[in-house]
Amino acid sequence: MSQISSSTTSALVSEVDRSLPQLGRGFVWQDLRVGQRMRTFRRTVTETDLVNFIGVTGMLEAIFIEEGYEGGAIEGRPVPAALTYTLIEGFILQTMIQGTGLAMLELHQKILAPVVVGDTIEAVIEVTEIRPTSRKARAVVTSRIDVFNQRGAMVMSYTATRLLAGRESA
Repeated sequence: MSQISSSTTSALVSEVDRSLPQLGRGFVWQDLRVGQRMRTFRRTVTETDLVNFIGVTGMLEAIFIEEGYEGGAIEGRPVPAALTYTLIEGFILQTMIQGTGLAMLELHQKILAPVVVGDTIEAVIEVTEIRPTSRKARAVVTSRIDVFNQRGAMVMSYTATRLLAGRESA
């Protein structure tokens, strides 16, 4: 059995060096430019995603919970547009605005086509406006987010206006 020396133990309990770059941190507004475009990862929407989402939100509409719903004209098992939106926002949060997003200020959304279980979705984000606030360490950033399925069909388009942090020195 190995023993840990007291010098090793003190190294284990020392503080984190806060000057090290942080992995996964999103963009500060000064690193964005109008017209800049990015794309998210792709993700397949599963039956488990649907069941968990409608269970936690209470969206127990027949079209979502009844296999082979007879009143619908949609082939496959449709998912709420809110699920599609939140999956894409999850990608954006984990990458573009992690640690820098301060608030969602406004959202305008258009649903263009259904998403069904088994579809794979991804999005293209375009920065359309950047307005620094009176506090220079913040800006209002507007982006258009276009969501596509695996066939390249746009299924949703929305505009998100967010408050993003910036560098204090700017």
